[in-house]
Amino acid sequence: MVEIGPGRGALTGPLLERGLRVQAIELDRTLAAELRERWGGREEFELVEGDALDVVLPEAAPDDPVWVVGNLPYAITSPLLFHMLDQIERARIAGMVFMIQREVVERLAAQPGTKAYGALTVGVRLVADVERLFDVGLGAFRPPPAVVSSVVRLTPHDRFRLSPERRERLRGLVRDLFGQRRKQIQKVLRTLPARALDPTIVERVAGRSGLDLSARPETLSPEGFLALDQALAEVATAPGRGPAFSTPEGSGKPRESGPESGRKKRKI
Repeated sequence: MVEIGPGRGALTGPLLERGLRVQAIELDRTLAAELRERWGGREEFELVEGDALDVVLPEAAPDDPVWVVGNLPYAITSPLLFHMLDQIERARIAGMVFMIQREVVERLAAQPGTKAYGALTVGVRLVADVERLFDVGLGAFRPPPAVVSSVVRLTPHDRFRLSPERRERLRGLVRDLFGQRRKQIQKVLRTLPARALDPTIVERVAGRSGLDLSARPETLSPEGFLALDQALAEVATAPGRGPAFSTPEGSGKPRESGPESGRKKRKI
């Protein structure tokens, strides 16, 4: 069990009482010292002092899948989610349960065509199923926060069999399209700075994908983005042209909560 941001151990204690081995990642030195004082002598407890965005989880044995839990900092929720999702295969993550801002959970669970549906929704659901569990009232915190939190479960899946390379490419595509979510997809494809496609190429993409490119990006399901990406890979990349879409610097993750390119990853 990997716990992100254990704080003073409100969740750590019950996990240890259930006989689970807990690897806790805590950035705050004062809180880390408190955790070490309480459980540092227990063999089943391991404390990692540092930023969870810099931590690379160890490879897990096939018969020893990992669960990741935690109360994620609101300011870096999106980068943290993708950082963990990118480690699904190597760390054999079986599932993740996080408490995050309710608004973010609504975005994760949103349906195409709704206001909350966006790049975060698609990027996560291409690799994991989302289940909203319950809300946590303001009175559960000291001091009470300004926003309501929710608990969400993410269960990794491999329905689309995405390679790391294609996953990055898809995130770039999704990010580019949702950057102009109110425009028609065909217009976005024709007007992306430095990556604009010729109208004849866009027509071929429409025919190959079977999609209505007069629709807006916000109406396209995750499966629709897969079909569009596949069509682009087949007809929109000519020799010497390079990829049809740019990807974010570094790993290709959406930058909804701040950049993390150039960060040095820390293995544990």
